[in-house]
Amino acid sequence: MSHPTAELGHDKIPWATRTLGVELHRDSAGAGVADRRQSTELPISTLVQPGIRHNNPRRAHLLVSTVLGKHLPTDPRVVLGAGNRLGDLVLEVLGGREAVVLGFAETATGLGHCVAARIGANCYLHSTRREVPHAETLAGFEEGHSHATSHLLQPTPADIFVNDLPLVLVDDEISTGATAIDAIRALHAFAPRAQYVLASLVDLRTDADRAAFDSAAAELGARVDTVCLASGRATLPDGLVEAVGALPEPRLNPVAALRGCFARVELPWPASVPEGGRHGMLASDTAAFDAALRNATEVLSTRLSADFAGRPAIVLGHEELMYLPLRMAAELAESGTPTRFQTTTRSPAYVLDEPGYPLRRGFRFVAPEPDDTAPRYLYNALWSHDCAESFAGGVLAAGPAPTGGGAEVAVAMAPTASSGPDDVVQSGPAVDPVLVVVVDSPADTAELVAEGGLVDVLTASGADVLLAALREADPRRLHAQRAGSSRTEQEPNVTRTPRVGELPAPLFGPEFGSYAASEVSWLLKDLSDVDLEADVAEREREIQAGTAHYAESLPIEYQPDASYRMLFDAVLVAGAERLALAVATVSELVVAERGEDIVLVSLARAGTPIGILMRRWLRSRRPGLDVPHYAVSIVRDRGIDAVALDYLAEHHDPASVVFVDGWTGKGAITRELAEALDAYHQTGGALFDGDLAVLADPGHCVRTYGTRDDFLIPSACLNSTVSGLISRTVLNDTLIGPREFHGAKFYRELAGDDVSGPMLDVVSGAFDAIRDRVDAEVAAVRASDRTPTWAGWVSVEKVRARYGIASVNFVKPGVGETTRVLLRRVPWRVLVREADAPEHAHIRMLAAARGVPVEVVADLAYSCMGLIKDVQQ
Repeated sequence: MSHPTAELGHDKIPWATRTLGVELHRDSAGAGVADRRQSTELPISTLVQPGIRHNNPRRAHLLVSTVLGKHLPTDPRVVLGAGNRLGDLVLEVLGGREAVVLGFAETATGLGHCVAARIGANCYLHSTRREVPHAETLAGFEEGHSHATSHLLQPTPADIFVNDLPLVLVDDEISTGATAIDAIRALHAFAPRAQYVLASLVDLRTDADRAAFDSAAAELGARVDTVCLASGRATLPDGLVEAVGALPEPRLNPVAALRGCFARVELPWPASVPEGGRHGMLASDTAAFDAALRNATEVLSTRLSADFAGRPAIVLGHEELMYLPLRMAAELAESGTPTRFQTTTRSPAYVLDEPGYPLRRGFRFVAPEPDDTAPRYLYNALWSHDCAESFAGGVLAAGPAPTGGGAEVAVAMAPTASSGPDDVVQSGPAVDPVLVVVVDSPADTAELVAEGGLVDVLTASGADVLLAALREADPRRLHAQRAGSSRTEQEPNVTRTPRVGELPAPLFGPEFGSYAASEVSWLLKDLSDVDLEADVAEREREIQAGTAHYAESLPIEYQPDASYRMLFDAVLVAGAERLALAVATVSELVVAERGEDIVLVSLARAGTPIGILMRRWLRSRRPGLDVPHYAVSIVRDRGIDAVALDYLAEHHDPASVVFVDGWTGKGAITRELAEALDAYHQTGGALFDGDLAVLADPGHCVRTYGTRDDFLIPSACLNSTVSGLISRTVLNDTLIGPREFHGAKFYRELAGDDVSGPMLDVVSGAFDAIRDRVDAEVAAVRASDRTPTWAGWVSVEKVRARYGIASVNFVKPGVGETTRVLLRRVPWRVLVREADAPEHAHIRMLAAARGVPVEVVADLAYSCMGLIKDVQQ
């Protein structure tokens, strides 16, 4: 074995070596490595440096990887290069056989994914320490020396991982092999395999460890191969735990004189595409993952260019979320942005700002995940701590980042003879990097930005932070689509049947509605011959008294006078381009995040003309793209039409369905949709995506919208005469059977007043005028913070309290909802932010016609609000 000082090639040995006696030694060439395939030209000190754990009585020392991207900010191409190199060694052992790969949480989740991508694994899974709702745990095992020990396996469904293919287990280091053999025992107990491959960056097992490992493998009756990039020994002095315990408390969470800035960006991520290997990443997922990755990186890059132009970036993954941020960092680096990569961790380590010690600064922060009280940590987060310049006598230099899972990355030795531990402060960029914190939805909580949260402690240090949040894949959706795919492969000619009974057929115009049959399929029951209209005042009294639900009957449709119709025509022409741009924006946003294989499902009836316009835009932008479009009923407090969902699931992939509505008010229907879809799935139905797409989102209730302006949408100005002559939907137990769609009426008698078709034609006629502005508008929306804040609901509560209103249901915010109050309900008064704003000119006219007072409220969050009269008082 070599002496550590000579091994490092530096004039100063590591702090942990000279102070505590922790030494690393490289295996002599060929000594003790006959049972392993390894990259013998890499000295172990190139790949790890000695550090110290904090408050861990089981293991006092810490091996800090210089190529993993966990504790040290690392060139992402170096990280990918190391993973690819390890994958090549695995391929040699497998000899062309297919395999599945398991990465160990938390440090090796990204490394394992790199190996899986390199070898084209049938499935990649990483263990997890996160309890995921709706996910089933297949198995678990323990890790002896780690700060957080339990490993859970949650493949979705289980059979993607339970097979007899060779299993490759990937970890950043093998210390004794005990964790690996415990994992193999647990896995072998319920899914025996003939071959296992243990792959690691470094292998530090002693001869006794290897003998115990081989003995355990022999007891299982399975072949266990090991591969690594470098092997060696760690020499630990007696009394190390006590010596480490006697060290002074580390100084964490540095505070600068000037706090850094904070910004946020929503990254698009399809709910049906796994963002990592927690629930399994199949080979068939790779293309969709790569496409989603490119979209997400484009949004991130746009935001960085807009807010942090010319700045380098350190991309910070969150614990187990390593591979996706790593790939994004590599994409940024390849596009010309100087980029480094690392992640947060659960493990407390000792921080010391001394030359030759790898962890020069540290942060402790509150765990962002709910119901998790253990603190989290981040180390260094400084450009100067670059593994290639801080410690190594040579580095792994990676070529272009892979565009797919198995693309080539060249890895070679690059000399850094002039670089020593004290040189690193001069090695960084001329300007400070922005810290890009990438989190998934379970970690995207208030704790993340609250006092003591990650964003708080980082900005307190003077760093500028960009929080990039993306949606976690739903394990229920993954299970449904994978189970469905499996059934289809096994029974290609089998057609799914409804859950109970036969399904009704859709309705089409002109037999039902004035829209053409090609524009929309109505999943409704025709109630045109049923007398459902009730006096507005009497109907209002029954609804408020709780003796009737609003969906059980219909209001007598108010028909405005000729002057109002003239105003409508003028407003439609004047606002056509604004409306067309919003239609195009939300349409392109949907395609960017969900792809072209989509099915538009409008919420009848306000969503129906918007769905038709979106369909027209997509066809004009992409000739030949014929997107299916349906209209279904949703009823507040009653949910969405489950029979219509059965129909959609029977004829389309539920993952392709995009629900569409006209606008948001306070968000009641948005919440209703999400809750109803979840309830439908919980009772055995398919899993649909509840991400509602709307034309306008003044209530800040959704993340997919054309605009958040509260402006006049022509389809809100009238009733059925601008909605295909279709009434509101009806849910009445005396008329709607258990296997029937919700109902509606076709008002044929109003054909002379119908402006449904002309409204669509005027707006779609403006498409050419706004076509050149669409891409910039979409880019701006995607780069903005689209997080739903439910600001509309908060504003409604304030108005309710100010006016002593009994229920928020009597407060209808926004232009669209206020119009509905005047057309359908018994209005009490109208509130406007500005007395003469053009977006509510028609509302003032309707209010005057019905004798409703209009009151100016300067601090109103919306352009206007309609207040319903409490007829019980």
